[in-house]
Amino acid sequence: MSLHSTAANLVSLAEGAEHGGNHDSLSPYLTGFGAFGALMLLLWITTRFNRDR
Repeated sequence: MSLHSTAANLVSLAEGAEHGGNHDSLSPYLTGFGAFGALMLLLWITTRFNRDR
């Protein structure tokens, strides 16, 4: 990558950040609760396999 193309990419990225930067259909609450649910499921699976016998 050349310096010019890298600078152009950074400028376009910075311009997108001024307008919020989020996709309209992306809900932060849905994403957060989905990630939390996935982590809780993984924690539950891990504790099932890690029982003392």
